[in-house]
Amino acid sequence: MSGPIIEVADLHKTYYLGRVAVEVLRGIDFRVEAGEFVAVVGPSGSGKSTLFHIIGGLTASSSGHVRVDGLDLAGCADSARTRMRQRTVGFVFQKFNLLPTLTAEENIGVARDIAQNRHWDRAHFAEIVGLLGIADRMHHKPYALSGGEQQRVAIARALANSPKILLADEPTGNLDSASSRAVLEVLKDLNRRMGQTTLMITHNTEAAAYCAHRVVHLRDGRILEG
Repeated sequence: MSGPIIEVADLHKTYYLGRVAVEVLRGIDFRVEAGEFVAVVGPSGSGKSTLFHIIGGLTASSSGHVRVDGLDLAGCADSARTRMRQRTVGFVFQKFNLLPTLTAEENIGVARDIAQNRHWDRAHFAEIVGLLGIADRMHHKPYALSGGEQQRVAIARALANSPKILLADEPTGNLDSASSRAVLEVLKDLNRRMGQTTLMITHNTEAAAYCAHRVVHLRDGRILEG
């Protein structure tokens, strides 16, 4: 591990419902080292998803600083945040978000096309889908895949452009226990074999303990420990 790839300092986020201010994040401080697997655990309403969206450059903070691979998200242009989302960060969500008319391979290729990645590494692609156990499912459309297979395709899509960081928001939330364990094993293996920096948001303490090097507990917009 060569140093922090994610740095969050005194992070606040407030939403307004009419004239009512709702403070969702209340001074968050934490770091993720390059190559580390960190899980942020907390109940519904704790601010996990808001934190995820801010680190991923999908939502702006109200105050504080977030640096992702050296880029200060608070002070950069929209175009720089867009490039970061395309090249530096890969996203995995609870919903698989696969396009139903495309094959697994075509769904993965969408990420490459959006990022206008002209240096598609076929060997890396083959390594990823092999590690995910879906090499023989590339020509199947989502309806022909199990939930666990669909999520593994979504993970492959997130890794299509070789991002430095993988952000996973409740990646097993729509899966049964067997499929959940398989997906968690994949995430753990990616980190162990490839040094993939991973930040996972989850309410599941068992999932966090199984995968992560370190667990950060979030409640009412504040970090309790970690």
